[in-house]
Amino acid sequence: MDSYPLGKLPAEHLSQLLARYAPTDPAVILGPHVGEDAAVLAPAPGHYLVAKSDPITFATDEIGWYAVHVNANDVACTGARPRWWMATILLPEGQTSAELVDAIFAQMADVCTQVGAQLVGGHTEITYGLNRPLIVGVMLGQVSPDQLITTAGAQPGDALILTKGIAVEGVAIIAREKRAELAGRLSPDLLARCAGFLHRPGISIVRDAQIATAAAPGCIHALHDPTEGGVATALHELASASGCGLHVNSEDLPVFPETILLCEPFGLDPLGLIASGSLLVAAQAGATRAIIQALAAEGIAAAVIGRVLGPGQRCTLTHAGITRPLPVFVRDELARLFEQG
Repeated sequence: MDSYPLGKLPAEHLSQLLARYAPTDPAVILGPHVGEDAAVLAPAPGHYLVAKSDPITFATDEIGWYAVHVNANDVACTGARPRWWMATILLPEGQTSAELVDAIFAQMADVCTQVGAQLVGGHTEITYGLNRPLIVGVMLGQVSPDQLITTAGAQPGDALILTKGIAVEGVAIIAREKRAELAGRLSPDLLARCAGFLHRPGISIVRDAQIATAAAPGCIHALHDPTEGGVATALHELASASGCGLHVNSEDLPVFPETILLCEPFGLDPLGLIASGSLLVAAQAGATRAIIQALAAEGIAAAVIGRVLGPGQRCTLTHAGITRPLPVFVRDELARLFEQG
C-alpha cells in the first residue's frame, strides 16, 4: 500500500472525507471545506463563534509563539476577534525540563496578550515516541453575522491583494532549523535577521485583517491566510472555495530578498514555501487604494498581485509575458527540505 508524503492530505481525498461526514446541525453556519480554515457556529441568535484548530509540527524554536499566531490568523480571516485559546502540548520523554515548559507557556501568554485572547484550557503531557515538542491548538473567536467573511466569498472582478511578502514563516523556520548548513554561505547578521522574521515583519496577520476590513467596510469579499503549501496553494484554495478562477502576475508578487537567498541553496520554490505572515485579500477593485493606504499607514506593506476571474476559469500565472497554469504544490517546500535531511 502506497503511503502519502509529508504535508497536507491530498485535497481530493480530504474533500471526499469532509463530504462523507458533513455536519447536519443547523447551528453549523460554516462547516469543513477545502480552502476554509475555520468553522463558524451559531450558539445563540446574533452571535457567531469561530473555531480553529491547527498543529505546530515543523518548528521547534519558539513553538508556543507559532501555535497561538497560526490559529489566531485563521480566526481573523473570518472577520472575527480571537478570544479564547486552548492547547494540547505533547513533550518528548527524557528531553523535557521545567525551563522548557515555562518557556512554552510564556510564549503562548505573550502572543495571547498581543492578539487579545486568553488561555482557557487544554492538556499537557510528556509522552514517548517524540523527538521534539508538538502543540495542537484551538482558537475560538467571535464575530457578528453581518461581519462574517469566508474564503468562498471571492467574486469575479475582485482585486487580489497580498500583505507583507513571500514567505515570512518559511524564512524564519529555515534560518532557525538550517542555521549550521547556511553558516558558510550567509553572514551571521543575515541569518539572525532571517530568524527574526518570526517577529519582524512577523507571522501574525490579525492586525492586517483588522486594518483592511476597517478601511473598506463591505468591500472585502474574502480573506485567506497562506500557510502550508505557500502562496500558490492559498491562491488555489481561494479559487476552489469560491468556485472562481484567478490570475496572478509574478512581477507583482512581493518576494523578500531573504526568501530568495534561503531558498536557492536548497532548490526551493518560494511560491510553495510555508507563508504565514502574509494575508491574501479579495476585495472590490475600487477599494484597493483605501486598503493599501490604511495598511501602509500602520507600517504594513501590501500590493495588488492579480484578480479574480469568472466561475470555471483556471488559476494562471504570467511570468516574463508568458501565461501558464499557477503551480500546484502537493506538499510544502519545507517538508521537502526536511526530507532531504
